[in-house]
Amino acid sequence: MKAVNTKYVRLYSDAGGESHFEDLEVELSAVEFAPPAPPLNLSTFMLASQAAFFGAPAGWRGDWHPSPARNLFVILSGEWEVEVSDGTVRRFGPNHVLLLEDTTGKGHASRVVSDTASIAVVVQLQE
Repeated sequence: MKAVNTKYVRLYSDAGGESHFEDLEVELSAVEFAPPAPPLNLSTFMLASQAAFFGAPAGWRGDWHPSPARNLFVILSGEWEVEVSDGTVRRFGPNHVLLLEDTTGKGHASRVVSDTASIAVVVQLQE
C-alpha cells in the first residue's frame, strides 16, 4: 500500500499574540492497525485528553476569543467562517479539519454561516 498525505489547517498565535492560519500536510503510512484486517494508512498519533461532539445553531457568532485548549476541530455538518487577527478570513465546511492552537493572544472570531446548525467533533489535545 502506497503512503498518502492529508491536509489540515492550523490556527496559531505568534509571539506577539497575533493569530494566523497555516496550511499543513501530514503523511499517512501503511500500518497493521487492526489485524487481521489489511493494512490501513495512518498518521502518527496526537495525544488527546478528551473528545466531544459540538453543536452550534445557524447564525451563532463568537466574538474575539482564544481557543480554551489545543483543539482538533472536525466539521461534520454546517459551515463556519473564522477570522484571525492578521485579517485573514476562511470558511470551513464538512470534512474540514482545523487545529486550534491560539490559546493565548487575541484569538479568533468565528460564526456559523450555513443556513443549518453545525455539528463537529472536538478533540482536546494534550499540551
